[in-house]
Amino acid sequence: MWNGMGFGNWGWGGGMGLGMVLFWGALIAVIVLVVRSLGNDAAARGGDKTPLQILKERYARGEIGKDEFEQKQRDLET
Repeated sequence: MWNGMGFGNWGWGGGMGLGMVLFWGALIAVIVLVVRSLGNDAAARGGDKTPLQILKERYARGEIGKDEFEQKQRDLET
């Protein structure tokens, strides 16, 4: 006996249903990865750092000199 297009008892409906589940699963996975990526970028930019920590990092990188660092440190502590 002929079972349709070779899908056995599944027919077109079963195969397409499985395809839809895989499609939506993949779509949700992509959305989750994009959201996580955006969250990691915000954390990498220093979202949780205090102004004093940022100042110390700038001084350590040589972006500002000792005098400017000390002045800005005093400004932040008052």
